[in-house]
Amino acid sequence: MTTADAHAPIRTVGFIGLGNVGGKLAGSVLRNGFALVIHDLDPEAGRALEAGGARRVGSARAVAEQSDLVITCLPSPAICAEVMEGEDGVLAGLSTGKVWMEMSTTHYEEVVRLAEQVRAKGAAALDAPVSGGCHRAATGNISIFAGGERRDFDRVFPVLTALGRRILHTGEIGSASIIKVVTNYLASAHLVALGEALMVARCAGMDMRTVYDAIGASSGNSFVNETESQVIMNGSYNINFTMDLVAKDSDLFLELARSGAVPVQVAPLVRAIFQDGQDSYGDRAWSSMIVKRLEDACSTDLRADGFPDELVDDEPESPGYEIGHRPGP
Repeated sequence: MTTADAHAPIRTVGFIGLGNVGGKLAGSVLRNGFALVIHDLDPEAGRALEAGGARRVGSARAVAEQSDLVITCLPSPAICAEVMEGEDGVLAGLSTGKVWMEMSTTHYEEVVRLAEQVRAKGAAALDAPVSGGCHRAATGNISIFAGGERRDFDRVFPVLTALGRRILHTGEIGSASIIKVVTNYLASAHLVALGEALMVARCAGMDMRTVYDAIGASSGNSFVNETESQVIMNGSYNINFTMDLVAKDSDLFLELARSGAVPVQVAPLVRAIFQDGQDSYGDRAWSSMIVKRLEDACSTDLRADGFPDELVDDEPESPGYEIGHRPGP
């Protein structure tokens, strides 16, 4: 096991979890010149990364032992806890000067709990979930929220600028996970409302291409309209995000609301709608298929010509930069 200098630059990045988002983020690490160590339970995940020079190892512990920065990007808090705390987990391989960065969407209290164990090893901890869609994760143009000590944020910043474009330091550890849960809830609520708006327009006889352009030019526009409307109107629904993940994120938001004694009204309805979507189309159905509930109910579809079957980020990759206002001295 090697021990890192807490002030040394990050040269080797370890990545655990190579799914729809993680695999693309890991690709940005490799593409931008960092040495990359990878691990995933699926032996097929990360084959392209290996071909590009990444080194695959057999355990999360080995990733931590061989990396300056260990990134986890996993489907649920329970899976992350297992990867971190298992016999051959990340914690077993951490030592002084190393950094763990959680990029999963998870509960902020769980991040804080695991961070305490990371710090007991002499390592640093940050949470850094992303937002903006898999198509932007693929090009390094996604947004990143990062919580943790400012000195730790500054140390990993060169990696963050390779992973994403707009980077916000949100405050202490766990704060980024709160922001991520809030923004994911908004996206889910926007999607439900968008489906209703599109179907009402369709049933009123409107051309869907015109509706898309009109919403995009209006006060009703949203990131969800600009992205998910396209794969809905194509009919692929392929947004690279699934119903079960929306359910998990919605539950995290509702738990956060309960912990703050906030009497939310829209959120429980959004959760119930997505539960119906899961029951109707399956846990792994694309989340944008939630609009199919209305297509089925109205015996019509929302198709229009000229829309892609999968989103592609056509903006050139550019170095990331910090956004937001830094506190004064």
